Amino acid sequence: MAPDFVIFGAAGDLTSRYLMPALVHVIKAGYLDPTVSILGVSRQDWTPQQFRRHIADRLQQHAADADPEIIANLLDRLDYRQADVTDRAALSSVFHQVKGPAISYLALPPSLFIPTVETLSDLDLPRGSRIVVEKPFGTDLESAKRLNRLIHDSFDEGAVFRVDHFLMKQTIQNILGLRFANRIFEMLWNRDHIERVEITWDETVALERRASYYDRSGALRDMIQNHLLQLLTLVGMEPPVSLDARELRDRKVAVLRAVRRYTPDEVERFTHRARYTAGQVGAVPLPNYTDEDGVDPELRTETFAQVTLHLDNWRWSGVPFVLRSGKAMAADRHEIVVHFRPVPHLAFEQSPPPPNVLRLQLNPDRMSLGVNINGPGNPFDLERVELKTDCCRQDLPAYARLLLDVIEGDTMLSIRDDEAEESWSIVEPILNAWSEGRVPLLEYPAGSTGPNLA
Repeated sequence: MAPDFVIFGAAGDLTSRYLMPALVHVIKAGYLDPTVSILGVSRQDWTPQQFRRHIADRLQQHAADADPEIIANLLDRLDYRQADVTDRAALSSVFHQVKGPAISYLALPPSLFIPTVETLSDLDLPRGSRIVVEKPFGTDLESAKRLNRLIHDSFDEGAVFRVDHFLMKQTIQNILGLRFANRIFEMLWNRDHIERVEITWDETVALERRASYYDRSGALRDMIQNHLLQLLTLVGMEPPVSLDARELRDRKVAVLRAVRRYTPDEVERFTHRARYTAGQVGAVPLPNYTDEDGVDPELRTETFAQVTLHLDNWRWSGVPFVLRSGKAMAADRHEIVVHFRPVPHLAFEQSPPPPNVLRLQLNPDRMSLGVNINGPGNPFDLERVELKTDCCRQDLPAYARLLLDVIEGDTMLSIRDDEAEESWSIVEPILNAWSEGRVPLLEYPAGSTGPNLA
């Protein structure tokens, strides 16, 4: 029997902005069994009819081009129950409405993950049920371990989906094909030929009304601890024997375990943090971060973080991996850049050309390789050219692909329990040193390229 969906936090922005449009795509592609129902749960005092009207209104904004018949199909599947996720009796009543196994999707604020899972662990959930947890998975190493223990009280690891929609982007999945289906790259994918790797997610957007979450998270927790470390694992992993879930995730965990855990002195050397001041992004003026609604200046939250990590293993010893993310930047920059080492000897008399650079742009999905060739005129003069290609658009957007994996029970691109804990063990020493003031909190004007790190 195909599992039904129970969406906790059904009145929230995540549900209406991402999950419901994703379900529209899944239904359109024919991947959602006709018998599957979707039960929304939140504290909002709504009737099922009011919930359907709310979703219909939001779909006009977030899925305006969708086929009206597909929208009607989705709305017909929707039901709603008002419930407090920490109330055992209320949640027991919710699951009495579900006819079989259920997918519990926690579209909730992170502060409610542990209370909700504690409540679920007291229920006798139907056999074959699954649980989906959005990032951030915990706020530190101890909370991640606690959340794992609670989840395992009710769910086997194979039924747990710690989801990161970044991993559903086609270009990110193409890293596996690029590396492991092309001998030309894999033979060069090591410290002998690669000088450094940069993984960047800079955004022009600022808080977007997320101050209540972001000001207690910051760039390091919000982006680097999960999204960018996941990209690091795909770039740095050893060739898998196969692409089944256990094999791929074993390889990813091995990369995380190889990342050096920094001492406070190393945190000072290899990390930077900053937050934006008043400025202008395009035509949009922005105030100081500390003047944004909902921000507590005493928290000293960073909106920019850059961390240079080192992998202490045979393949990557001595190669820096620079992970960077910032908000209110001059331009959106979402990419993985692999810088190859210079040639060991140049026969040409001119100045050495720039080394080869492989650039994987993540939004939009593009790939380019910078190479040096003989230019026009004098055949011994070198010219730089970029070999570029646009990646084919995937048939399903990232969130729809994520939901399809959950529906099919495929955990290959889900984050395993030890992955989440290893990620926190990398970041936690940095957070501790920052909280002690060992790394200065720099500033950069909104709309600039970031702080001066010289």
